[in-house]
Amino acid sequence: MHSQNIPRYPDADRRPVVDWLHGHAVADPYRWLEDATEPATRRWQAEQDELWLDHAAGLPERYRFRATVAELSAVGMVSPPLWRGGQQFFLRRTARQDHPVLYAAGPERALIDPAELDPTGGTTLDHWQPSPDGHLLAFQLSTGGTEAASLYVMDTGTGQVVDGPIDRCRYSPVAWLPDGSAFYFVRDRQVQLHQVGRPDDVVVLARRASYGLELSADGRWLTISAAHGARNDVWLADVTVPEAPVLAEAQVGIDARSALIVGRDGRLYVVTTLDAPAGRICVGDPQRPTAWTELVAEEADAPLSELALLDGPELPRPLLAVARSRHTIGQIALHDLHTGERVGNVPLPGLGTIGSLTTRSGCAHELWFSYTDDVTPATVQRYDARTGRTTLWAAPPGVADVPTVRARQIVYRSADGTLVRMLALARPGRTGPRPTILYGYGGFGQPLTPTYSSFRLAWVERGGVFVTANVRGGGEDGDRWHRAGRLRHKQNGFDDFIAAAETLVADGWTTHEQLAVCGESNGGLLVGAVVTQRPELFAAAVCSSPVLDMLRFEYAGLGAEWVPEYGSVADPDDFENLLAYSPYHHVAAGKDYPAVLFTASGGDTRVDPLHARKMCAALQHATSGERPILFRFEDGTGHGAAAVSRGIGLAADLLAFLGAHTGLTR
Repeated sequence: MHSQNIPRYPDADRRPVVDWLHGHAVADPYRWLEDATEPATRRWQAEQDELWLDHAAGLPERYRFRATVAELSAVGMVSPPLWRGGQQFFLRRTARQDHPVLYAAGPERALIDPAELDPTGGTTLDHWQPSPDGHLLAFQLSTGGTEAASLYVMDTGTGQVVDGPIDRCRYSPVAWLPDGSAFYFVRDRQVQLHQVGRPDDVVVLARRASYGLELSADGRWLTISAAHGARNDVWLADVTVPEAPVLAEAQVGIDARSALIVGRDGRLYVVTTLDAPAGRICVGDPQRPTAWTELVAEEADAPLSELALLDGPELPRPLLAVARSRHTIGQIALHDLHTGERVGNVPLPGLGTIGSLTTRSGCAHELWFSYTDDVTPATVQRYDARTGRTTLWAAPPGVADVPTVRARQIVYRSADGTLVRMLALARPGRTGPRPTILYGYGGFGQPLTPTYSSFRLAWVERGGVFVTANVRGGGEDGDRWHRAGRLRHKQNGFDDFIAAAETLVADGWTTHEQLAVCGESNGGLLVGAVVTQRPELFAAAVCSSPVLDMLRFEYAGLGAEWVPEYGSVADPDDFENLLAYSPYHHVAAGKDYPAVLFTASGGDTRVDPLHARKMCAALQHATSGERPILFRFEDGTGHGAAAVSRGIGLAADLLAFLGAHTGLTR
């Protein structure tokens, strides 16, 4: 293993800060590290930067990993088309570009190139939506990784910006009126109506929430959804008078998630987890949005993810394309739109992940979607319902020499006997224990499915094993899987991850001296929890943009929005649960912790870097071993999209660190 001498850690005062919470005295000695502007925090961070750079300079094969990740990333990307007014809009990035460029075709032309707007690479295109006729484009830009976007409107014919900026529009959905004169959007967590070129916006719904918006093709019906963890509230609004929509409750206060679409046939289509954790499809009348009739029943082992209507006049009968994921493998079923009967399947290129289903108004016999798997960069596929054939529509513009990889799904038992799945990727032909990265997320109902990743493939190419565990809290098995790993069931996901590690060692995939864990965001919480609960299981860990102080997460970044997932410290029962696993509060002096690398970004407005700072200081103080506890901090980036070159540098550093401390590189 890597034996570079670890210099003395930077001084970090342990101050006598104690909170009394629900009868508990809770120490918080590193509270001062929450303030990034505090001079003492700045000094501490500068010394941590020096410590990391000194360690990184001695990591074996750091630059080899950088070259490999860059080569595997050289495929670029292309997105499925979004059709508006006879034009298609799509993203494409070549190997030489740091950001995707937004194009319109008919004829093809570049509309927004973030690198042209900002040669430093610090500006990102966060969201975009063309008007129904394709003549106007609403788009959002942010800088420095902050995701604090401003919204603009462009004339797609001239390329001129004709409206904006409208600030405080973080990832706002946009729902255009049919004539392109105005759109609904979200600003300051309120639904508003904006008339293009006019300064005064009309507030439509003022309840502060995280909203989704969808307007029917005829422009009459606006669906408004407000997320609340595993459930949402949904309204259907008649916007015949756009400035004064008439809102009707479709689902309010019900413990389920539902999405509503009014089709071109005038029927209301509802995708819901109500009485169906894996999702079902119902139909109704938009005039009575609470009265639904089941059209397509739930498939308990195949969570429903998307649907699209194929109702072109060329077809003998209209169809409903329904995307599901069965044990993380995507499929698209075809159902009769009127009866719900299953009548076939869309042929797919392989066993992988599908997404971004799109159709074209007036020519709705075609379906476009993305496809990717562990060794296949995302392509765009086109299905023609007239012929029943799926063909390649667009491939990413670059090429890469992808290593030969063998995938194996492993089913194992967690601590309570629950069966959990994980997918192991490795080069074929080798036997015996190998350095292994165990990766997980386990939160917010987000599934981990087969995806092309230069990070994973670079590790496997070097001879390691990469394992993705589908622990509870994610969405791999639908709503029930999410609920089984959230709130007061959060420990289930940690137990699943620990059981995955034990299974990999017991089955001979790896040893404790060769095993590393890796996760980001909620996955960083997962890593922090298992490292503090079972440090002896792991040789190394990477904890990226993590949530680690579970008693104060509500007070910084977007933490207040995560209360439905984690609970609130204000609630006595939630507090007891949070304290029981909060990684920061379970660091124990005198334990031999694995080598740990924390990473955080200065522009991250979702998960404040304070979590990584406090946890790093706590572990550096507590560990009794010689394995390093380090912090890689990068300014000018954030939690979401970033320049590809920065992502390559980060991935290479993580791989080099894990390789050095699991014996993959020497």
